[in-house]
Amino acid sequence: MSNAMRQKMADTIRFLATDMVQQANSGHPGAPMGLADIAVVLSEYLNHNPKNPKWLNRDRLVFSGGHGTGLIYSLNYLWGYGLEIEDLKQFRQLHSKTPGHPEYGHTAGIEITTGPLGQGIANAVGFAMASKFVGHKVNSETAKMIDHNVYCLCGDGDLEEGISYEACSVAGHMCLDNLILIYDSNRITIEGSTELSLSENIRDRFESQNWAVLEIDGHNFDEIDGAFTQAQLIERPVLIIANTVIAKGGDTMEGSHHAHGAPLGHEVIKAAKLKAGFDPEKTFNVDADVLERFRCAVEKGDASEREWNHRLKELPLVEQNEAFEQLMNPDFSRIEWPTFSKADATRNTNGIILNAIAKAIPGFLGGSADLAPSNKTELSNMGEFPKGKNIHFGIREHAMASISNAMALYGPIMPFSATFFVFSDYLKPSVRIAALAGIQQFFVWTHDSIGVGEDGPTHQPIEHLSQFRALPNFYVYRPADGAENVKCWQKALSMKNSPSGFVCSRQNLPILSAPILGDVENGGYLLQEESNATVTLMASGSEVSLALETAKALAERGVIANVVSVPCFDLLLEQSQSYIDSIIKPSTKKVAIEAARGLEWYRFADTVVAMESFGASAPADQLFEYFGFTAEAIASKI
Repeated sequence: MSNAMRQKMADTIRFLATDMVQQANSGHPGAPMGLADIAVVLSEYLNHNPKNPKWLNRDRLVFSGGHGTGLIYSLNYLWGYGLEIEDLKQFRQLHSKTPGHPEYGHTAGIEITTGPLGQGIANAVGFAMASKFVGHKVNSETAKMIDHNVYCLCGDGDLEEGISYEACSVAGHMCLDNLILIYDSNRITIEGSTELSLSENIRDRFESQNWAVLEIDGHNFDEIDGAFTQAQLIERPVLIIANTVIAKGGDTMEGSHHAHGAPLGHEVIKAAKLKAGFDPEKTFNVDADVLERFRCAVEKGDASEREWNHRLKELPLVEQNEAFEQLMNPDFSRIEWPTFSKADATRNTNGIILNAIAKAIPGFLGGSADLAPSNKTELSNMGEFPKGKNIHFGIREHAMASISNAMALYGPIMPFSATFFVFSDYLKPSVRIAALAGIQQFFVWTHDSIGVGEDGPTHQPIEHLSQFRALPNFYVYRPADGAENVKCWQKALSMKNSPSGFVCSRQNLPILSAPILGDVENGGYLLQEESNATVTLMASGSEVSLALETAKALAERGVIANVVSVPCFDLLLEQSQSYIDSIIKPSTKKVAIEAARGLEWYRFADTVVAMESFGASAPADQLFEYFGFTAEAIASKI
């Protein structure tokens, strides 16, 4: 393709983006204009099929700077993903296909909801890791079914966020040679030049993390083309530093930080179009020759997928075909669910359950932020990633969660990630994105309360249950014993569009009796019932056995109590009022017990026995007594 044609295509992207932002009177024109030249050349390399955005062996393209949606939606329209000019005109408007930041599942061609800056880089690492795992499962020497690349566009802001350092460290350590990161180095942030806040040598940083680094003029088509060609041949992740000008071609706004997050203005846009040889009076204009060039992606991608499907049908090895089929269509009936007959910590029972699932489901895998022995998440005799199922994320909680989000969206993979519950602070943004985007990831969080003991208040997550229970489309499971733990997993596995958090104890918990009314899948159930009860005690996890002990202490005082176990507060909220009234009797005084902040319990309770302060450093039994979590103390209070 001639560079003259490339220039016209790039300018078309620029003016689509500026017109979108101008019409919405909101958005970010600078980055799309600066990246337009790169986007045109990338279009020539990207192997994807707009007819089938879910084709497994497609190249993945992640826009880490999600604010640059003017570029994303322009490309998706031009490539033929189903967006129309009218959709571009509805940019950032209510119920449009073109919201202010890209949202997975809302607009065709969007691989993942990247959210806050930096997460997209970790997502790209996750896609690349997923590709390696699936490739090891289904590729053979004679038939490679997974051989695609992952491309990610990022900016200065992405690389300043700490998650990008974590994620790129993982990628370099794993030598992910299918990952190409394109750094839009325009040296501009919202406040002005990056000289205000950034002085590190990006090349040295990435080379120290085992990346190959190429540097180009991001507006020179030949240099861009050469970099992409070279990147395909390098056997480790590649960073392409593209030196660009923000709002390139934007007349008087070119190079200005004011072009980052505000419309350029009608007169500036008209002058820019005139200078580029475009009709200044036309908006949202795409010439037929430009559209034809971009829409080649449809025919080219469809042919690529058809050829891939043919290869799939002609797989030379029966074992390879079976591996692919089992990976793509997991049979959950093959899971041999464990049973438990003695008191144990739910982190232990959870570990046994993880192993049972992973043994039966080829795509179930995961790892911990260097805490597998404490989280009990090691998958025994299942090998190390990428050939095996145990992922060593290192002490990188935020990247771990964001990487796992992408792995879950890759296709035939069901990942879990694990750490101490208090460290969930480090990965909260990724949990929120998982809930927002409906990503079925499983978060395992152990050491769930003041029961952590001697580690003290810095390691005792007293407010975290409340935080995650407040998150829409996120289900927090806090099992009280092994049987509840099994049922929590069975429910979570069935919820394909929701992430789950398993909050597990460090201390041993006794085996519970069978439910009297309801079950775990309802979020809460009646565990102990008395015909003349005047009190209902509610609890989750380690406090359920405490509630049972409290009921005995109350009985000795002549006060009769029912006990309700609530392993998933979020599921209980979804039940009908008649069900809730059947287990939490309206005629009783309702008391919730939780060794955490517990404010959400007032949704059901008259009184909440909970933490009113941070914890302390001491053995766990002393802490429970000191903070009033004993049967005698609670019974006296009631």
